[in-house]
Amino acid sequence: MDAGWELGAAASSSLLLCALLLVAGCALGLRLGRGRGSADRGVLAWLCYDALVHFVLEGPFVYLSLVGSVADSDGLIASLWKEYGKADQRWLSLDPTIVSLEILTVVLDGALALFLIYAIVKEKYYRHFLQITLCVCELYGGWMTFCPEWLLGSPNLDTGHWLHFWVYLVFFNGVWVLVPGLLLWQSWTELKRMHHQGTALGGKKVW
Repeated sequence: MDAGWELGAAASSSLLLCALLLVAGCALGLRLGRGRGSADRGVLAWLCYDALVHFVLEGPFVYLSLVGSVADSDGLIASLWKEYGKADQRWLSLDPTIVSLEILTVVLDGALALFLIYAIVKEKYYRHFLQITLCVCELYGGWMTFCPEWLLGSPNLDTGHWLHFWVYLVFFNGVWVLVPGLLLWQSWTELKRMHHQGTALGGKKVW
């Protein structure tokens, strides 16, 4: 096999950790969604995974960046971010834009994900308000992570290695664009349905 397609130990362990978080998030979400429709079970699985990533992976990244840097740290989480740093060097040091966005992501997006899980499970009226807010925050975070870098000519991004480009940069970041986009569409259609339903009921005569 071409050496360029082989995965090193750091890459394998990092991908395995991400996979374990995905399995845990899906298992928890499906358990919370028992008795609900398939769409809500899928949303809950995503939200549990989303919250786990924010708190388990990104939370420690913020801490490591504020007390020092990922590059100078040791441990499982540090090694994961060092591996991702091969694709985007800004994650290895105290990049003010990245760390500022991650603080917002961990605190705000993580909390919103938990509140949205509660709103879905308890069928609260504010479910879609939280869902739209969370999705907009996720999309904003993705835009502000990469747009400033693109405007500078992407000096910190490694797009020459298939793993760094297609898996780390495209796939892992693209998921946080695709899924929030789909959830925005779900909220749009649901709010539209409720509006039409309310209009129809309001148009009926009460004798």
